[in-house]
Amino acid sequence: MTDLDVRVVTERRLLTRPVALLLLISFGSFVSFYLLLPVVPLYLATGGAGDAGAGSATAVMMGATVLAELVLPGLLSRYGYRTVMVLGPLLLGGGTALLAASPGLAAVLCACAVRGVGLAVVVVACPALIAELVPDGRRGEALGVYGLAVGIPAMAALPLGLWLSLRLGYGPVMVGGAVPALLMLVLVPGLPARPGPAGSRVPLLEGLRGVGIIRPGVVFSATAVAAGVLLTFLPIAVPARSRGVAAVALLAHACAMPLARWAAGRYGDRRGPAGLFVPSVLVAAAGMAGLVWLRSPYAVVAGAAVFGAGFGVAQNVSLALMFERAPRPAFGRVSALWNLAYDGGMGIGAVGFGLLAGPAGYPVGFALTAALVLAALGPAWREQRRERPVMSVR
Repeated sequence: MTDLDVRVVTERRLLTRPVALLLLISFGSFVSFYLLLPVVPLYLATGGAGDAGAGSATAVMMGATVLAELVLPGLLSRYGYRTVMVLGPLLLGGGTALLAASPGLAAVLCACAVRGVGLAVVVVACPALIAELVPDGRRGEALGVYGLAVGIPAMAALPLGLWLSLRLGYGPVMVGGAVPALLMLVLVPGLPARPGPAGSRVPLLEGLRGVGIIRPGVVFSATAVAAGVLLTFLPIAVPARSRGVAAVALLAHACAMPLARWAAGRYGDRRGPAGLFVPSVLVAAAGMAGLVWLRSPYAVVAGAAVFGAGFGVAQNVSLALMFERAPRPAFGRVSALWNLAYDGGMGIGAVGFGLLAGPAGYPVGFALTAALVLAALGPAWREQRRERPVMSVR
């Protein structure tokens, strides 16, 4: 093999050392995130906060995430990825530990806000830096692998957190949940010291309005609203004697989501990602509609799994399209915009469903959520028609 061949192979490698470190940091951080995601709303609901209080936990966390995402591109540009990344595991793990300090609603919401800021750092910086480090022709697959790194924790941590809280109590789960994120701090010094793109200093939408990244974000946000509803209220909505079914349903959802996200990345690198947009919306809507039959364990588990598959595909397709259409100096802003759609959608879904579930009931709420996802079918179809198929580069 010649020096040129070695260089070409090296340049096309997907799993370099910096990318591996980013995947590990994402993995550990999301273990802490997912372990408490269904636990905190249930903790508040059983403590007398009601549906509105339960929804406020997810809404406050996602609201803090969104606000942090608005300023993160500028921070990455000024201080660089490695310096800013320290805040991710530190705040996410520290906020998780703070949940055990007091069961009061105000204290829990403050801890959720701290967790939200830490989450914002991880979800903006990690995919943006991965997109910069991998070859253009393998970006969809790289984002799929990133989806596995953040999805595998969901497979174990979503149902495990709920299961452990029912057997050990909330305090041990909250304290133990801080450890995986805090351990990731030892990996941060191994990340590249490179600054974020200079383009991150400009406003988020500057120069991006005409390149076609807004509509994919809007379509994805509709599925994110549904995700916020499922993850926050499914453990509360099922009959009390069926909380084990909710844990199994969350496991099914968590398994389907990253596998679908990875498969969509592989497909998108070869055929173009936009062709999967309409199927992702249809599958996500069908899965959410299945949750209407809350008294049927089979319908609940199947609905959560089907929704997870559609949501996973929508994640990869939307992010791949946005990176594909934006200039490289804008990757930090693109990552922030995509995560705004994700976290803002989840927060809106949690608080909106919390207000709706009381007067309308959970089945009606799930049915309306499915209808909201279906409303994104129009813009998803326009995206699918706009994008031309691409040939594989391999």
